[in-house]
Amino acid sequence: MSNLTVENLPGFAGEKNMSFTERAISTLIGFGLMGAAVQPRPNKVLSLLALLGGAGLAIRGATGHCPVKATLAGSTHAPQITHR
Repeated sequence: MSNLTVENLPGFAGEKNMSFTERAISTLIGFGLMGAAVQPRPNKVLSLLALLGGAGLAIRGATGHCPVKATLAGSTHAPQITHR
């Protein structure tokens, strides 16, 4: 069994490419979305999407690595999702 930590989650592993401010904003917005998602709402699908999106933003802020930013910047150190 491998040790799964926040730093080695698939898609979020790699060098830190976010500033402290970007990390703080991402984490705060992520926790805000997750908090809003757990409130009772008539549309459960939107609540689930908000929960998943918030968790993604919080993980992005915690790890300091943004896979989208790494891809757009053309980072050669970013792990590849697909293999040729």
